Amino acid sequence: MNYFELFEIPVSLKVDKESLSKKYFELQKKYHPDFFTQSSEDEKLEALDKSSLINKALKTLQNEDETIKYVLQQKQLLAEEEKYTLPPDFLMEMLELNEAVMEEEPAAVTKKIEVVEADLYREVEVIIDTYKEGITTNEELLQVKEYYYKKKYLQRILDRIDG
Repeated sequence: MNYFELFEIPVSLKVDKESLSKKYFELQKKYHPDFFTQSSEDEKLEALDKSSLINKALKTLQNEDETIKYVLQQKQLLAEEEKYTLPPDFLMEMLELNEAVMEEEPAAVTKKIEVVEADLYREVEVIIDTYKEGITTNEELLQVKEYYYKKKYLQRILDRIDG
């Protein structure tokens, strides 16, 4: 059972947080281990497993980047330890940002990264916002995959600034 089936919500790259939260509490009321203290060991174990899965699914679906990663993995378009090759023009831009980390104020570099990130998002915003299972094409999902990897790269630069 995938996370969307578990929460009984449509597959999406941008999950409705309100319905997710509502369903989470509903599932926890049903499967939380505290409600199985008088049950058999098998039932306790099953409740613990289900509760753990619910928590893991919630954590994934609450985070847009993790949701994108999860959907791409479900579609077998992204592997866990995949070595994705980013376009040379993007890498050149990142080289400039990395140099700026050494030479400029952290706030200025962070602002530049936010601008790049917003530009990247605009390129896939329609795909992410209007994703429909069975209608959105693999080609569109591959654009989202590239966005995901570019955003990960930007996050590593931000982590260097913050760290």
